[in-house]
Amino acid sequence: MPERIGSISELRSAYREHRLTPAELAETVLEGLAGRAGEPVWISTVSAEELRTRAAALTDTDPQTLPLYGIPFAVKDNIDVAGMVTTAGCPDFGYRAAEDAPVVRRLLDAGALLVGKTNLDQFATGLTGSRSPYGSVESVFGGGLVSGGSSSGSAVAVAAGQVAFALGTDTAGSGRVPAALNGIVGVKPTRGLLSTAGVVPACRSLDCVSVFAVDVAGASEVLHAARAVSTADPWGRALPAERFTARAPGTLRLGVPRTVDLEFFDDAGQAVRFAAGVHRLRELVGTVRQVPLAPFLAAGDLLYQGPWVAERLAGLDDFLRTHPEAVLPVTRTVLETGRRYDAVDAFRGRHRLRELRAEVDRWWQEMDVLVVPTVGTTFTLDEIAEDPIGRNAVLGRYTQFANLLDLAGVTVPNGFTADGRPASLTLVGPAFSDTTLARLGAAFAEADPATATTSGTVVAPPIRRDGTPPGRTEVLIAVVGRHLTGESRNAELTDLGATLAGAARTAPLYRLYRMPTPDGKGLPGLVRVASTAPDGHPIEVELWSLPASAVGGLLAEVPAPLSLGWVRLHDGRDVLGFLCEAYAAGPDAEDISAAGGWRAYRRAACKEGSPANASCIAGDPS
Repeated sequence: MPERIGSISELRSAYREHRLTPAELAETVLEGLAGRAGEPVWISTVSAEELRTRAAALTDTDPQTLPLYGIPFAVKDNIDVAGMVTTAGCPDFGYRAAEDAPVVRRLLDAGALLVGKTNLDQFATGLTGSRSPYGSVESVFGGGLVSGGSSSGSAVAVAAGQVAFALGTDTAGSGRVPAALNGIVGVKPTRGLLSTAGVVPACRSLDCVSVFAVDVAGASEVLHAARAVSTADPWGRALPAERFTARAPGTLRLGVPRTVDLEFFDDAGQAVRFAAGVHRLRELVGTVRQVPLAPFLAAGDLLYQGPWVAERLAGLDDFLRTHPEAVLPVTRTVLETGRRYDAVDAFRGRHRLRELRAEVDRWWQEMDVLVVPTVGTTFTLDEIAEDPIGRNAVLGRYTQFANLLDLAGVTVPNGFTADGRPASLTLVGPAFSDTTLARLGAAFAEADPATATTSGTVVAPPIRRDGTPPGRTEVLIAVVGRHLTGESRNAELTDLGATLAGAARTAPLYRLYRMPTPDGKGLPGLVRVASTAPDGHPIEVELWSLPASAVGGLLAEVPAPLSLGWVRLHDGRDVLGFLCEAYAAGPDAEDISAAGGWRAYRRAACKEGSPANASCIAGDPS
C-alpha cells in the first residue's frame, strides 16, 4: 500500500527538524497517486514534473516564513486552477481556467503544493458521491459505503492520506457529509469568509468553500490562510475582529435537539454514537439545554422543496437546454424542478425563510452552539441506486439548513457503530462563530483519543458488505425508574426483545429526583452532577441487554425531560441509560438521592405509610 502522508502539523514538524524536504514529499505523493491509479478520486492531477518543480522552488525558503510550506492539497473540480480544466463533474461543460480562484491563489502563496482536481457529484448537486460520469467514489472504509458528496473526491483524498487537506464546497452539506462518511474533519465556514469567486455556482447566494483535514487544528490553519475578501466576489465578508478569539468551551451554552426531533432512520448504531458524543460534550461545556429542531429542519426543507432549486438552475439553464444529454439523468431531474417556480414563489420562499430565521434567532439567545448528527444513517452505493433522490434527502436532513440560516459548522468524527460504519457529529453556530466552533471541536476530539486520526490514517472495524455487524449486536441499557422490572414501562423493553442482564449502581456522580406527575405516582429522573461536585450519590440501576437494532425504537418512546445518554457505572464503565435534563429538577421535584434508588425510595415511602405519598401504590413489587 502506498505510504500515507502526515497531517499538517506532522509535516510542518518534519520540515522544521530537517527530517523531510518538499522534494522528498513530492515523491511520496506521486507514489500514492500511482498506487491508486484507476480509482475515481481524481479527475485531473498536475504533472509529475510540475509537482517536482513547485516542490524544488521551496528548497531555499525558510519553512517558518510560509504557513503552509510544502503541504500537499487537492481542489474540488468546480474551483478554478489556472491552466487546468474545470469540469464541475461534466466533461462537456469543461473549460480551461485562465486564473486561479482567489482561495486557491492564497493557499499557493502560503506555500501549499497543489496535487490536482478531485471528483464530485455533477455540478455539486448531490450528497452521495455517486453522481459523476467519472465514476462513483466509495468511502475510504470500503464495504460499498458511499463516500458522501458532492465533495467526494476531496474527502477521500484526505482520508486516504494522499494529501494533507483539500478544498470542497458546501451548499447543502457537501463539506460535512463526506467528512462524516470518511472519518475526517470538515469545516463549513460562515458564508463569504472564503471567496467563491472562480467557483462554478451551485446556488450562488448559499455557496460556500469548505475545508477537509484529518484534524480540527489543520483545517483551522487552512481556513485562516485562505480567508480574505476578494474584490471579485460580491458575496465576500470579513471576520469581525471581535470574533478572532475563540471562546473557551467551559463558557458555552450547548443546545441539544429534543429526542422527538431526532430521526436516525432505524439506525440504532448512529443513535447510540450520537448519545455518546453528546455525553462527551456535556463534560466540556458550561450548560446544556434541549432545543426544538423543527424550525431548523423546516428551513432545510426549503432548499429542494422551495424556490432555491430555481437558483441552482439559473446558472446552468442555458447549458442544460443546449446539452441535455451531457447531464446525468438524476442531476437533470433535480435541476429541472427549478422550472416549477416563479417570482411569486421566490418571494414567498424568502418570506417563509425570514419567519424561520426569526424563530431560530430567538434560540440563539439561549445557546451558543447546537450539536446535531452529521448524518442520521449511512447507505451503500447499491442502496443509493435504489432511491437516489429520497436517500440523498436523508443524508442532508441535518445539514441542509445551515447556509439558509447563515450558520457556520464544524464536523468531527464520533467513533464507529457496531457494524464498523463511521459516526460523526456537527457543531453549529451563528455566523462568525467559526473560531469558537473549532476550539470546541478540537476539545471534543481530544476528549476521546480513540476517535482521533493520526498521520492521515483513519482506522475502523471492517464493514461487511451484507451489512452484518462483525461484533456484538447487543447494547446494555441502564434503567433507573419506570423501566425497572415490574414497573409500568418495563414492557417497552421486553417488547423490543430486551433481557435482564443484572443489577449495578452508578458512580457517585448523580442525584435522583422524583418529579411530580398528574397521576401522583411521580417520575424518577437521574441527573448527573459535575465531577467536582461533593453531593453526588451512587444510584441503583438495572442493566438490560437490548438488540442494537431496537435502540432507535426505544429512543423514539422516551418523553422529555428524559433522554438516552451515557451513564457512568461504579466500575468505570459507561453504558447507555436513561437521564433527565437538569432543568426538570426544579423546586417542585423531590430530591430522593439519599435513598439510593427508586425502589429503595418506594420501600421507604410504603413503610412511612403516608397516604399523601402516592409513590407507594397497590401491587408495588418492591
